[in-house]
Amino acid sequence: MFTGLRNYIRSVRLRDPAAHSAWEILTAYPGVHAIAAHRIAHRLWRWRLRWLARLLSHISRWLTGIEIHPAAQIGRRFFIDHGMGVVIGETAEIGDDCTLYHGVTLGGTSWQKEKRHPTLGNNVVVGAGAKVLGPIHVGDDARIGSNSVVVKDVPPGATVVGIPGRVVARATESKPHREAMAKKIGFDAYGQTRDMPDPVAHAIDCMLDHMHGVDQKLESICAALKKSGMQMPGVELPELEVEHLEEEDPAENTTDERK
Repeated sequence: MFTGLRNYIRSVRLRDPAAHSAWEILTAYPGVHAIAAHRIAHRLWRWRLRWLARLLSHISRWLTGIEIHPAAQIGRRFFIDHGMGVVIGETAEIGDDCTLYHGVTLGGTSWQKEKRHPTLGNNVVVGAGAKVLGPIHVGDDARIGSNSVVVKDVPPGATVVGIPGRVVARATESKPHREAMAKKIGFDAYGQTRDMPDPVAHAIDCMLDHMHGVDQKLESICAALKKSGMQMPGVELPELEVEHLEEEDPAENTTDERK
């Protein structure tokens, strides 16, 4: 139990830079309190103590501003940041490592007693104010933009924005080599930023793809020259000096501290 709690606290700190300590997370995060209460309420619901489960979820809603139906199925390391106004319906299913921000609704579009709420895969992020409605499926690693209204299935790795929600970006097969190239040259790849259709990020993606292609072509040329009997001098490529990228910008000291 304590190992699971430590892992959960660690996952919260990774997703919220405003979290300064485990004690702060345990005592001052309403999203954490709401999920803890839901775990108990869900067990009571499965034991068919349904009035007691609903009462506990009602008290939790009153204390945290987060409404989670006791029957909702929630995976591990689920985090609700800020949390006020979040609504999760009865037949909603949420995978592991998902994140919801304030004002999110996982709602139904039918009054029939059937599966009528969304299913979220693993590692899904739903932005503030977004509404995901109906018995739809949101694939693993998908991103739902703030204030979007999603009423159709979302493929894995996609980014959805707008009303109604539309896919504006998809995960690409070139992502692994972009990450490797970015790591090689000393900074985190913009290629892994799938949260928004950023033209600058797209341009850097293209640069990383080009650099990867140049590396492959040079390797094939060197291999062909060696095969033909030519002696290739051993030339070591100098490592890029990227320490200055990590230095703090003095101008940033004059700005307000941001979360």
